[in-house]
Amino acid sequence: MNEIIIDVGVNQKRAAIMENNQLVELYIERKDTKRTLGNIYKGRVVNVLPGMQAAFVDIGLAKNAFLYVADAVSSDDIIDNKTFDINKTPIQQVVKKGQEIIVQVIKEAYGSKGARVTTQITFPGRYLVYMPSTEYIGISRKITDEKERIRLKDIAEILKDDKFGLIMRTVAEGKTQEEIDKDLAYLKKKHKRILREKNLGKAPKIIYEELDLVERVVRDIFSFKTNKLVINNWDKYNNILEQIEAYNNMLSDRIEYFDLKQSIFDYYRIQAEIDNALQKKVWLESGGYLVIDETEALTVIDVNTGKYIGSSNLEDTVLQTNIEASCEIARQIRLRNIGGIIIIDFIDMYSDEDDKQVINELEKALKNDRIRTTVLGMTKLGLVEMTRKKTGKRLSARLLRACPSCEDTGKIFSEYEIVRKIENEVRRISMHTCVNNVLFAIHPYFHDILNKRHLDDLNKISDAFNINIYFKDSSVDLNEIKILKMGSKKEIEKLI
Repeated sequence: MNEIIIDVGVNQKRAAIMENNQLVELYIERKDTKRTLGNIYKGRVVNVLPGMQAAFVDIGLAKNAFLYVADAVSSDDIIDNKTFDINKTPIQQVVKKGQEIIVQVIKEAYGSKGARVTTQITFPGRYLVYMPSTEYIGISRKITDEKERIRLKDIAEILKDDKFGLIMRTVAEGKTQEEIDKDLAYLKKKHKRILREKNLGKAPKIIYEELDLVERVVRDIFSFKTNKLVINNWDKYNNILEQIEAYNNMLSDRIEYFDLKQSIFDYYRIQAEIDNALQKKVWLESGGYLVIDETEALTVIDVNTGKYIGSSNLEDTVLQTNIEASCEIARQIRLRNIGGIIIIDFIDMYSDEDDKQVINELEKALKNDRIRTTVLGMTKLGLVEMTRKKTGKRLSARLLRACPSCEDTGKIFSEYEIVRKIENEVRRISMHTCVNNVLFAIHPYFHDILNKRHLDDLNKISDAFNINIYFKDSSVDLNEIKILKMGSKKEIEKLI
C-alpha cells in the first residue's frame, strides 16, 4: 500500500512518501529557504575561468552560480546557432564577461558551493519533459515493457518537430496520445511566456519559479500506484483537486482532507520514523542493526548481527542478516537522501554465491528509488561500493544544526523543528484543555532565535489555536521544550 501524507505547518511544508506503511522519502520546504532547483533566471556572467572551462553567473542568489562549458554550448541565446565541439571549444568563446544569459538551476547550492546551472532549459510536465533546445527523444528507464516503450516513442515522434525534444516520464505509461499532447501544449505555453519575460528587466532576475512542494508531489509522484493522498490544509486540498482535474479526474477520490486537530504526522506515526532517521544506529527486525556514518566525502554503513542468533548455523545467520540489512539500507538511503559515494560493510560471508545474493537483493530494493543509483560491486576487502546522485541536502542537514555549546562537535535540532514542536504541543493542549495561555521552558539559545526570526510563526500558532505562548529561559537541553505552566495570564506572568 502506497500513501502520500502532506503536513502544511506554519513555517514549513512536509511530504511523506509511504510504501507498505513505512516512510521511504521525506520532502521539506520552508517559507524562507525555498528550493531553487528547476528555477529559470536571467543572469549575468561575472567571471570566465578558462582553466576550468566554466563561468560564474550572477543569478541574484547569495552565491554565484557555476556554468560548465558542456552546459552552455547548445543554447541559441548564447551561441547564435553555431556548432561547437565541447571537448575543444574554450569557454571564453561561448560566453563573455558581462553577458546576460538565460539559465536554469540543475543542482542546488550546497555548503560553500553555489548552484550549478545550464542554458539547456527543460520543462517537466505530468507525462513528459519538454526540451526546447534539443531534438532528443527519451523514454523513462522505469518503463520496462518493450511494446510500451515503442508505443510511447512513436507518440513522441508524432508530437515533436525538429525544434525540440521530449522525454516520456514513468507516469506516461498507458496514457493516450491525446493526454500526452495536452500536457505538451501546456508546457509550450509556459515556454512562450518565458521567452517574452526574458526580454524584460535587467539581470539578475528570476523569470520562472518551479511549483511549490505540494504541487510538485502531485505532478511527479501522485499516480494510480498511490492508494491515497492525505493533506491537512483545506486550501491546498482544494488546489490539489483543481490540479489533478487537468491530469485525471479518476484520481480525485484518492485525495483526502485530514480534519482532525492532532498532528497528521503523529497520527500516521511518521514523526517517530523521522526521529529514528536522525540516529546513527538503525535496528533491524531480526535484532541486527546498522551503523550509518555520514561525512562530507562519503557515507559508510556497517552491518552487525546484534541480538540476532539465527536458527540453524552461523553461515545462515550472516546471510539472513545481510539480506534484511540490504532492504533497510535501500530505505535509509532514500529516507535520509544520502548522495555521493556510499560504502557498505556487510558481515563477511562464506561463499561468492552469498555475496551475489546480497548484492542482488540490494539492487532489487533500490529499484524503487527515483534517484539514480549504481551498485559498483564488492571490493577485495569485502566492501560494497555504490553511488547515488546528489539531489539537495541530506535529511540530517535539513533538520539538524551544529551545536553551539560543544564547539560544533554535536548536532541539535534546527529552529524550524523547535517551532514545529511548539506547534504540536499547542495543538495537543487545545485538544485536551480549555486553557488560553501556556508557558514553555526553552534554552536561551533558541529563545533569542525565535524572538528575532520566528515571531510571525509563533503568532500564527497562537491565532490558530487561540492560545497565548510565553517563554522562560531555562537550562533544559537544547533539543527540548517543556511546559512550565498552563493557566491565566497573571499566573504565568508571575513565573516569567
